[in-house]
Amino acid sequence: MDLLRDNGSGDRAMPGWLLLAALLIGNVALALGPWFVRLADTGPVSAGFWRLALALPFLMLFARMSGQRLSGMPRKMLIFVAIGATAFALDLASWHIGIGMTRLGNATLFGNAGSVLLMMWGFIVARSLPKSGEWLAIACALAGAAILLGRSLEISTTSFVGDLFCLAAGVLYAVYLVNLQGARASFGGWSLLVWVSIFSCPILLAIALALGEPVWPTDWTPVLILVLTSQIIGQGLLVFALRHFSPLVIGLALLTQPVTASLVGWSMFDEVLGPLDFLGMALVGSALVLARLSTGSKRNDRQSA
Repeated sequence: MDLLRDNGSGDRAMPGWLLLAALLIGNVALALGPWFVRLADTGPVSAGFWRLALALPFLMLFARMSGQRLSGMPRKMLIFVAIGATAFALDLASWHIGIGMTRLGNATLFGNAGSVLLMMWGFIVARSLPKSGEWLAIACALAGAAILLGRSLEISTTSFVGDLFCLAAGVLYAVYLVNLQGARASFGGWSLLVWVSIFSCPILLAIALALGEPVWPTDWTPVLILVLTSQIIGQGLLVFALRHFSPLVIGLALLTQPVTASLVGWSMFDEVLGPLDFLGMALVGSALVLARLSTGSKRNDRQSA
């Protein structure tokens, strides 16, 4: 069975293993991001600001190299992009705050909850009830989230609140994707990321200052590695590879993120997972794959977090 989509791109002639490697490495790179958010000596929201601001010149370069235009966006579309970028800035702020309060595996899973929420949003727009597989995705998501939230509450109220911040980030990410749907048809992924970063950076900086966070790092190493892993390598490889794969492969590759994050949490922060944690993660992970299968048949959205 051919796992690759033939989209008429010259990249389709590349070896399948190379595209798959790009997809997996991109997911692993994104999963390492929360580690460096914790290591940064800025505040968590400030780290999000630097993640976007320092990557912006590279995003502009990638857009130019891909032949994507950066100007000429209609005013109405620009308003939707600005709204989406505001949601993305709040998503990043909420997720980065949650990363410092809960386990890395939980943070990564809940931060990616936008896939399930997008599927549910599709039912509302279409005014239709879910099909059997979609009901299963919703049931897995709710059951898995309940288990993980309950386990966090057993550990401490701080971990539970951290999970809620990460869940809020997943909701905000879905809002971000919904608002950018129209722009995706006219502008490429790189040019949209440029505009989103332009709108998001001042919002993140304002939130960081309002929270009294330290903004300027004394040690730039974690911040620079965060930019490299989350934006340049992670986003770069995913934008390159995602359009070539079926929703099933994309969903399965997505599961490397919580696995990687959990391994980092265990090895670097002594975050031990029990059988119930693995069950909850398996249920939420299954929901993400099923949601990808549902939404991917209608659109091939960018995964980010």
